[in-house]
Amino acid sequence: MVPSHALTYAQAHRQRVVAELQDFVRFPSVSAQPRHAGDVKGCAAWLAVHLRRIGLEHIRVIPTPRHPIVYADWVLSPGKPTVLIYGHYDVQPADPLREWRSLPFEPVVRGQSLYGRGACDDKGQMFAHVKAIEIHLRTRGLLPVNVKCLFEGEEEIGSPNLIPFLKRHRRALAADVVVMSDSPMADADRPAITYTVRGGLGLELTVRGPRRDLHSGLFGGAVRNPLQALCEIIASLHDRRGRVAIPGFYDQVRLWPPEERATMARNGPSDATVLRDAGAAQAWGEEGYTLHERTTIRPALTINGLVGGYQGPGGKAVIPAVASAKLSFRLVPDQDPGEIAALFHRHLARIAPPTVRCTVRTDLAARPALVDRRHPAVLAAAVACAAGFGTAPAFLRTGGTIPVVSAFQKLLGAPTVLIGFAPPGARIHAPDEHFPLPTFFKAIATCTRFLEEVGRAVPTRHAAAAPS
Repeated sequence: MVPSHALTYAQAHRQRVVAELQDFVRFPSVSAQPRHAGDVKGCAAWLAVHLRRIGLEHIRVIPTPRHPIVYADWVLSPGKPTVLIYGHYDVQPADPLREWRSLPFEPVVRGQSLYGRGACDDKGQMFAHVKAIEIHLRTRGLLPVNVKCLFEGEEEIGSPNLIPFLKRHRRALAADVVVMSDSPMADADRPAITYTVRGGLGLELTVRGPRRDLHSGLFGGAVRNPLQALCEIIASLHDRRGRVAIPGFYDQVRLWPPEERATMARNGPSDATVLRDAGAAQAWGEEGYTLHERTTIRPALTINGLVGGYQGPGGKAVIPAVASAKLSFRLVPDQDPGEIAALFHRHLARIAPPTVRCTVRTDLAARPALVDRRHPAVLAAAVACAAGFGTAPAFLRTGGTIPVVSAFQKLLGAPTVLIGFAPPGARIHAPDEHFPLPTFFKAIATCTRFLEEVGRAVPTRHAAAAPS
C-alpha cells in the first residue's frame, strides 16, 4: 500500500495541487503553431520555477532551435539507482473551438474532472510524477532514488530536437531506468503498463503537374490532373483485403506465438470495444487478426490529410497545379523506418505516371520499441500500480508511436517504463479533453510508491552525478 504520510500529505494539499495543475494547463503551449511559441516558452519557465519550488536542483530551461527543454534533478543518494522522469508540456491544437463546452485554455473543474487542453495529455500525467517528488521531499526530506527530470516542449510535433539533445548529453542523462506516463489505462479503474509501442514514419507526398491552375473546360482531358494522379497513387497503397500493397512491406514483420496473442486477448479490448471507442459501425483491415492486434502487432498505413484543388463553397472549373497527401506508417518490430521509406520510394517510382512530378518529404521517423515485462523496473511499476489503484495493472501493447522510447533504449541503454494514467473517454486530442481528479490523485500515489520500489528492486549501473 501507499505510505500513510504520502496519503495524508496529498489529501491535505489537494486543493492547492489541483489549482497548480490548472495553472499549468492554462498555458496554450501548442508546439505546432508558431503563434504560440511565446506561450510554449512561458510554460517552460513556469515549470522550471515550480520544480525549484518543490526542492529539485540544477534547474535549466535549455533552448533548442524551436522549443525549450526543461531539466532538473536530485542526485543526493549515493549507491541508489537513478530514475529519469520524462514528460512533455506541449499540447495539441484545440481546434475546433466550437465543440468545447468551456474554453480549452481556461481549465475548469466540472463534476470530478478537470477540463482543458493538455489536462491529460500530457500535463496531468506528467504532473503526477512531479507531485510524487514533492511528497517525498516535503515529508521525508529526501528521495528513495536519484532523479533526473527531462520535460520537452516538442513531443506533439515528433520531438525533432530531443534526439540530438540526448546524443549530446547522454553521459549527463545516464540513468538506470526511464519512466514516463503518456499512455492509456486499461479501463476507467485499472491502470496499464505499456510494454511495446509501434514505430512511425510520416511522409508528405506532393504531386505537381502544370505550372499553374488551368481551366478544366479548356484543358480537361488534355492535361494530367495532379489531384487525380495523387488519388490513383493513394489507391495503389492497399489491396482489397486491407493489406498494404507496397512490395516488401511485410518482409520484416515479426510473427507472435499463440501464447502472446492469448495474453493480448485477455488484457486488450474486444473488437466491439474498439469499434465503440472509434464510433464506427463496421471494422476494416487485415484479415486474420483481431482489431486490437491490427492496431498493435501489425503495421498500418493511413492517409492523414489530402489537399488539392478548390476548397471553397460552390464549384470552380479548375485543374489544380499541385496536390499533396500526408501519409502515416505505423511500424512493428523489426521494421526500420528508413527501409520502409526506401520501399515506398521504389513503389512510387514504379506506379507514378510520367505526366506528373512527385516529391516526398519525411516528417517523422521513429523505430518501434519493446520493453521486457520481466525487468525489475517494470515489476516495480506493477507493485506501485496495485498500491495506488488497488488493482493489478494490465500489460498492454499500443498502436501509437512515442519516438523517445526507442531513443532512450538506444542512446541511454535504459528501459522505459510506461505507466498509463489516461482513462478511456478522456478525449485526448479532441474537444473537451479532461482528466478525472480521482485518477490524478491515484496516479500521484502510484508514482510515489514507484520511486520507493525502484530504490529497492533496480540494480545500480550508473554513479549518480549532476551535469557539469
